[in-house]
Amino acid sequence: MDKKELRRTIREKKRAMTEDEIENRSAKLAQLLYASDAYRNAKTIYGYLPYNQEVRTVPMLEQALRDGKRVAVPKVFGDEMKFLYLEDLTQVAKGYAGIPEPIADGPEAEDRTALVLMPGLAFDPQGHRIGYGGGFYDKFLAAEPNHPTLALCYDFQLLPELETEEHDIPVDTVLWA
Repeated sequence: MDKKELRRTIREKKRAMTEDEIENRSAKLAQLLYASDAYRNAKTIYGYLPYNQEVRTVPMLEQALRDGKRVAVPKVFGDEMKFLYLEDLTQVAKGYAGIPEPIADGPEAEDRTALVLMPGLAFDPQGHRIGYGGGFYDKFLAAEPNHPTLALCYDFQLLPELETEEHDIPVDTVLWA
């Protein structure tokens, strides 16, 4: 199956999920995240704000703030994605491609060892991923390669093996529910 067909298939499966399914699986993924060494060792979490049927990360980011971690989320500026610190997760509006982003244009996060939560459509156990096609995360990680990375996904998004391209950067850990 090529990337285009795979993206279509996964999107269909995500659209078929009920809000209860999304919430329940997201809660299970939150527990897996909190139990991970990557989370426990992180001083800063570079998360993302969910769009459509993505894993509900806002409660996880709120917990990270309660746990004394700094939280940053992405904002797109032209063809570049920057992570901005966000203390109030309600201070967001639709941005690039309708994805929630911080309203403010700063402050820019500067923790080069922050744990990066990686969105995507499909993953494999080796950490390969198929994103949404913008290449923002691959560009970001190519520029800042020392970040530990972790993907949260639904079980149907985890495939035995994905074809990758030279510029694709695998994630360190994939958690699924």
